[in-house]
Amino acid sequence: MDYRKSNAPSSTITRNIDQLSEATGNIYETVIVVARRSNQIAVEMKQELNKKLEEFASYSDNLEEVFENREQIEISKFYERLPKPALIALQELEEKKIFYRNPETTARPK
Repeated sequence: MDYRKSNAPSSTITRNIDQLSEATGNIYETVIVVARRSNQIAVEMKQELNKKLEEFASYSDNLEEVFENREQIEISKFYERLPKPALIALQELEEKKIFYRNPETTARPK
């Protein structure tokens, strides 16, 4: 998913608990769904960032050759400015883009 195009707020906003728990019927279950999706997003973003920063990796241990790469700094700053994974997950939940199921509440064959 392209997180750059997410319309999630970059800071925390007040949300209506009743609307958030509407789909699950339980605020605690909603928190678990958002937390798990947030973890997935964080892992994806970290992998993407590491992949981009790998290009700048220096495998020599010479301290004299260490220098700041402007592109590397800009990439890092860009990822720091993105909305946090929890905010993206909450936005996805509000837009009904998250699919989840609870195996304990689904009917089991007898």
